[in-house]
Amino acid sequence: MPKLGGRKLLELIRPRLPTELSIGRDSFFDFLRRYGLLVGKRRRRVKTTYSNHWLRKYPNLIKGFVPTGANQLWVSDITYVETKAGFVYLNLITDAYSRKIVGWTVGESLEAKYTVEALRMALKQVPKGIEGLIHHSDRGVQYCSSEYIKVLNKHHVQISMTENGDPRENAIAERVNGILKDEWLNQMKLSSIEETIKALKRIVQIYNSCRPHASLDMKTPDYAHSQSGEFKKHWKTYYKTGQNPASY
Repeated sequence: MPKLGGRKLLELIRPRLPTELSIGRDSFFDFLRRYGLLVGKRRRRVKTTYSNHWLRKYPNLIKGFVPTGANQLWVSDITYVETKAGFVYLNLITDAYSRKIVGWTVGESLEAKYTVEALRMALKQVPKGIEGLIHHSDRGVQYCSSEYIKVLNKHHVQISMTENGDPRENAIAERVNGILKDEWLNQMKLSSIEETIKALKRIVQIYNSCRPHASLDMKTPDYAHSQSGEFKKHWKTYYKTGQNPASY
């Protein structure tokens, strides 16, 4: 986890430090800064959402909804991954309660078939008897396509979509995309789609089973996925002040 971030790194190593090496958060960040170890970010955007289409769009069902367990709300998004051979596209489905990535696929294009493949992967892990699952996404043509909607309806999954361009309407999905890119993919020199898929198998496994989340009381998604109820959050909400949230 080369770009994990200082707070989560301290959370992982603190139990392993001898008493004489005990260190607080501010001192730890001073140490990272002194040796040039603070995480920087690189931003480059490629448009992956086309919502100006004639297909049916669905209302936002999750306003004020807070999941209390796994498989109550899934959030979906698509992002690009740069390789030496050109861009490929990562389709992700994340459980909003546990932050666990439950479905993913990498495609050579933005065709809906890759998005459907990620959905089918996610549905395979749903325990029998689960009811009331909501699938939330933006209004991209992939999520409005007849094939995607058909799969959701077949499994009795409720369909929810964003209503405007506000990123907070699908914040968890976009944030998970950002984590995978900022902490792993942007640092890698991937040569092909095959190499990207191989790398992502490893990255998703590490993300789900090893990476602590500030929104999950510094627990991992795999652990949270088996729990229920509210987790203690180690972050503050900054939307009112216009600052960027640091919630994961």
